[in-house]
Amino acid sequence: MNKSNDSDQVLEFVNWFRAASPYVNAHRGRTFVLMFTGDAVLDKHFDTLIHDIAILNSLGIRLLLVHGARPQIEKRLKREQIDTVYKNGLRITDGKALECVKEAVGSIRVEIESLLSMGVANTPMAGAHIRVASGNFVTAQPLGVRDGVDFQHTGEVRRLDIDAIRDRLDHGDIVLLSPSGYSPTGEVFNLSAEDVATSTAIELQADKLIFLLEGNNLLDSKRQLIRELSPAEADRLLDSKRKLADEIRTHLRSAVHACRFGVRRAHLIQRKTESALLQELFTRDGVGTLITAETIEALRTATIDDVGGIIELLKPLEEKGVLVKRSRELLEVEIDEYCVIEREGMIIGCAAMHPYHKERVAELACLAVHPQYQDSGRGEHLLAHIEKQAKSLGMEKLIVLTTQTAHWFQEKGFVQAEMKALPVKRKNLYNLHRKSKIFYKLL
Repeated sequence: MNKSNDSDQVLEFVNWFRAASPYVNAHRGRTFVLMFTGDAVLDKHFDTLIHDIAILNSLGIRLLLVHGARPQIEKRLKREQIDTVYKNGLRITDGKALECVKEAVGSIRVEIESLLSMGVANTPMAGAHIRVASGNFVTAQPLGVRDGVDFQHTGEVRRLDIDAIRDRLDHGDIVLLSPSGYSPTGEVFNLSAEDVATSTAIELQADKLIFLLEGNNLLDSKRQLIRELSPAEADRLLDSKRKLADEIRTHLRSAVHACRFGVRRAHLIQRKTESALLQELFTRDGVGTLITAETIEALRTATIDDVGGIIELLKPLEEKGVLVKRSRELLEVEIDEYCVIEREGMIIGCAAMHPYHKERVAELACLAVHPQYQDSGRGEHLLAHIEKQAKSLGMEKLIVLTTQTAHWFQEKGFVQAEMKALPVKRKNLYNLHRKSKIFYKLL
């Protein structure tokens, strides 16, 4: 056995655990609505998703699951030789089709409940006692006749027994909702799982509404994952000429609607990505698309509470000699001159501006971006912020001293200068041993 490899694996695990721990704390007691399709239930790895759901429950997350049933219904319709008719993405459910719907939905519900009840050794559910609550939480009404089409037993959510759902969640149960509902007169209606999930998330004012995609993630024109959208940006994408898969278009509209009606965040995640649910919820950038009206990243003036995060960010650069080592005491004294980029509670970028009012010169110092977020424009964003701040103070020139990043600053319009370009006070502090190159930029 290679002890070095074992040590590396342990360190990797410890680092991951430390990075995930803020999310464990943040998610505890929160309410998440998770929707997955009937295809997910048919997948041979569905038990892995169930295990991940069990982990979330064990961490104190209040979970409400909504499952789809389309392929299971299709199978039963085919067996009974009943034609499937869709209009605007919704099944027209006649009496015979409704029997197939009830059979499929009931079967799926039992399967999910049985999997969540397992306590198999050597799985995340070993020794777990998970209670699942399902029942007539959803009151439905018929879609009726629309555009001349009678949808018959296809319906929509009319209201939800939110008090009963909250009671079960308060007791630590996982609530399981199927895509079916009941009228006050006892009729059964076939519902859209999308409608059930979105309506429930809004009524609960859930912290998250999560859709597991069967197809690809939401990508931009360069085939790169779109990690974050505001509701307005999502609207523009939906209204654009971009070709979007029907599944993504449907989920994206629901996500926007939910966010505008009180749901804090909605997620679109490709289900087939390994451990997609856990990666999305316990890593800083996730593996899917987040739709939220909140700002998850901000450039702002630093405060004394940011000193620890700044030290952690600067330490690797100081050890490499890229930056001069700064003591905690100095950072605390100069903290008002710093700005930071904060993402999900982590400082991922910082810069400082030291003004010399007599010469109307400002020094850009301590510009740093976390390695994971370099080449993303954040360095340029910090520089632009410092330039704007310097101008507002009446500075006419911005200087920077560097040993290893000269080309980057030259690309940004800085010109090399001699020692005499430094303000007198800064000239006296110049470290002759570092031999830093001096650059300036007129503002």
